[in-house]
Amino acid sequence: MISKPVKQLSGKQSGIALILVLWVTVLLTVIASSFALSARTEGTQAKMVFETTKARYLAEAGLHRAVYELRNPDLETRWVADGRKYQMEFAEAEIEIAITDETGKIDINLASDELLVGLFASLGMSDDDALMLTERVIDWRDADNIKGFNGAEDDDYDAEGYAYGAKDALFDTVPELQQVMGIDYEMYRKLESAVTVYSGARNINVAYAPEQALMALEGVGKEDALQFIEDRELVEGIGGDLPILSNGQTGAARGGGTSFSIKAKATLSNGHWAEIDATIKLGGTVNGRPFRIVRWRDNEHL
Repeated sequence: MISKPVKQLSGKQSGIALILVLWVTVLLTVIASSFALSARTEGTQAKMVFETTKARYLAEAGLHRAVYELRNPDLETRWVADGRKYQMEFAEAEIEIAITDETGKIDINLASDELLVGLFASLGMSDDDALMLTERVIDWRDADNIKGFNGAEDDDYDAEGYAYGAKDALFDTVPELQQVMGIDYEMYRKLESAVTVYSGARNINVAYAPEQALMALEGVGKEDALQFIEDRELVEGIGGDLPILSNGQTGAARGGGTSFSIKAKATLSNGHWAEIDATIKLGGTVNGRPFRIVRWRDNEHL
């Protein structure tokens, strides 16, 4: 049997074959690199999600620690709900906790005219503008459709192009304040820390009041409020004597309420963090919990 000689490729054919091999090699390299990059990216994302979730649960642990400390029967060691910061370490994380008793804030459903005027005036606006916004808040929350002198009822909202009129009912939430004519988002953010719908009081307890709420009081400026807060934080526990405001007013730390705003921020050793800002009401619930959450916000810096 005579074998046939192997046909040799021409130079042109050899060149084409080499180019095809190179292209296939390049293509495989690109596919492998893309796969490696995708795997590395997914791994990084998974780690970030894990770290953020871990920080989130640690922040929740800080919230539960705050509730525990609020129920401490020892008045000397009970945490004070006046906004001061407390630190704790847990699971190799630093957790910062601040509690504010809602009785220290201005209840926009019940606050007196004078307190509301002072609140708006604390932003630097004129007395006339502060009075106008106060009357608009009152027109929003009262049940009638009788317009205040500088207030706003349905016709006024319609004339300004609003898609709604005055609610003529109490505020359900603090963010609802933005719906009142003349109160924009920027103004609301300045007021948010000072107002509430959970205190159930016409006035504020200065023992727990934040800066903006203190400035709503007659005769109290920004420097006065800051100095009072600094002096107040020197008082340990809730049984000590409180400092006196520049207008001669003081408060009783034992006269707090049952609603509290709690901020808890957990920071891991690698820098990942999560923050919770919630309002809770103490008292047993149907499922046996010692408190219930009435407002919740997380990972949002004001």
